[in-house]
Amino acid sequence: MTRKQALLSIHLSAILFGLTGIFGELIHASASMITAGRAGFACLALYAFMRWQNQPLMRGVDGRTFLLLASAALMLAVHWVTFFIAVKVGGVAIATLGFASFPAFITLFERFVLKDAVGTEEWLILLLVTVGLLLVTPSFDFKDEATVGLGWAVLSGLTFALFTLLNRVTSSRLAAEQAACWQNLLVLLLTLPFVTDDPAGLGAMNWMWIAMLGVFCTGLSHYLMVGSLSVLNARSAGIIIALEPVYAIAFAALLFAQYPSVRMLLGGAIMVGAIVWSGLRKHAPA
Repeated sequence: MTRKQALLSIHLSAILFGLTGIFGELIHASASMITAGRAGFACLALYAFMRWQNQPLMRGVDGRTFLLLASAALMLAVHWVTFFIAVKVGGVAIATLGFASFPAFITLFERFVLKDAVGTEEWLILLLVTVGLLLVTPSFDFKDEATVGLGWAVLSGLTFALFTLLNRVTSSRLAAEQAACWQNLLVLLLTLPFVTDDPAGLGAMNWMWIAMLGVFCTGLSHYLMVGSLSVLNARSAGIIIALEPVYAIAFAALLFAQYPSVRMLLGGAIMVGAIVWSGLRKHAPA
């Protein structure tokens, strides 16, 4: 893969991540149904890819690794369910901007759980993300559906931060596609008992959206991101992925006429700017 191809891949990955909220808006089903369907189609796509690459599913999966995979899958399941609830309740812009708080939670977990040293600049980035979230908050009244949606989105960001930290351990044990395949399979098994929708009653269009969400926004986006990292450094990839809320808000404005307020745009700009700065700072040459 050339650098130009890698840049194209990571941009496509960010666009596909941004489309996640759009599919959540389009699909007329519960959050648990969307999550289970997404995980199922993603698992099938990733398993087919692994078979094509002659990658065994069971290699390196011992008891400890399976426990880590299951823990990460639980966090991923909660992340997806709460994100789709946020989309249904608060809209695409609120959901994606609330979710974008996850780097702040990673900083907090690294400091207070993992006991890693956190410098002054990390705390400043955390402060900027907090200010951005306060500006994004439509009101401080929990009777306001948009505010409730933001709460679900922030919970989605928190559980994604935990998922990311758990994946740091599993990434040293399994190939990325293998870990993702297992995690999606486990997400499917975890969420199926909570699905109350009638699968036959969803209709062909909803199943098509769910399949596209699973195959493209999960399986393909993951493959593109991993492939681009073989050429790009983490700084370049992270900065581009941080544009996900920008793509999501643009798509929501074009497709659903969901226009964010000036205050929300300012808050989003502060949050995205802080995330980009974090990526630049962490990988700046000494």
